[in-house]
Amino acid sequence: MKGLLTALMAGGGAASGGSMTTTFITFGLIIVIFYFLIIRPQRKRDKAAKDMLAAMKKGDKVVSIGGIRGTIVTVKESTVVVKVDDNTRLEFSKSAIAQILDKTTEVVKKETPATETVKAPAKKKATPAPKKSEEKTAVVEETPEASEDDADKNDDTK
Repeated sequence: MKGLLTALMAGGGAASGGSMTTTFITFGLIIVIFYFLIIRPQRKRDKAAKDMLAAMKKGDKVVSIGGIRGTIVTVKESTVVVKVDDNTRLEFSKSAIAQILDKTTEVVKKETPATETVKAPAKKKATPAPKKSEEKTAVVEETPEASEDDADKNDDTK
């Protein structure tokens, strides 16, 4: 009886040890996946935002998180004063600035079209549509292109 009890304990202990290892590996993989899909990209965005806020200077055109556009007049330790209109100046917290507009990116956006133009294949020329007084049948002149089969036939007959 004592031997049976010892065998069951040893077998149960080995089985639970294997399942613990599998559980730890699974949780480890989940943590790694979360790190690369959520934590790491968020840290990159935070770092980029922090660098952008540190690089603000007088004369930069900015957009606030509320969508207000203006030009920076004064940069203080934790706030910026933005000139919105000729006589209108607003003071924002630095963290309320969503982005700094760059003059070169605005010019590039205006010059480049939103979609690329793709050349369509050349169309065959047709005669203009007949006038109402003329007959309704139109003659279309087309020149057949020489195909490889026609070239082979011409070579065989010579």
